[in-house]
Amino acid sequence: MRKLVYFIASTVDGFIAGPDGADPTGPDGFWPIPQDYVAYLTAEYPETLPAPARAALGVTDPGTHFDTVVEGRNSYEVGLKAGIANAYPHLRHVVFSSTLRADPDSGVEVVSGDPAAAVRALKREEGKDIWLVGGGALAGSLYGEVDRLVVKLAAMTIGAGVPLFGRGARFEPRAWRLTHHHVFDSGAAFLTYDREAG
Repeated sequence: MRKLVYFIASTVDGFIAGPDGADPTGPDGFWPIPQDYVAYLTAEYPETLPAPARAALGVTDPGTHFDTVVEGRNSYEVGLKAGIANAYPHLRHVVFSSTLRADPDSGVEVVSGDPAAAVRALKREEGKDIWLVGGGALAGSLYGEVDRLVVKLAAMTIGAGVPLFGRGARFEPRAWRLTHHHVFDSGAAFLTYDREAG
């Protein structure tokens, strides 16, 4: 069965965006993007680069981890505001929203139903793993479905912002096992955790 992988950038203090929820890597963003981080991302997770970055970097590798990406409306609208209707045309792209209308020309699927039920159905399909790109609110609603965390840890703190699993996540302690890590000279790190059974 396919896994739902929350592949997400986080600060040391557990935030994935600032208090306004805006793209922290955008033109006015605060997120550091060191060269060693970009090189590793391009080599190991090329499918997670949005189409404009893939084009700018000359990336054509389809990747080996994911063939499907899921995200919430707020996360998706970051791309829309930048004029990008589908940031991941090289993947099956699913957006969860009860208010958005699907644009058939974009190739993005809009699902208005229960995200957890939809993800369970996606897991039963054949293919590579499913990438949960964010945002925090969707991650919180899918907390029980996340099988693996890949935290792209930035060597910074911001004090306040959007938490890893959103502001509305339930208190539900869960154990994770560190299965892989890569630490960069810049201070960033990729930390992979698999959910413990039980």
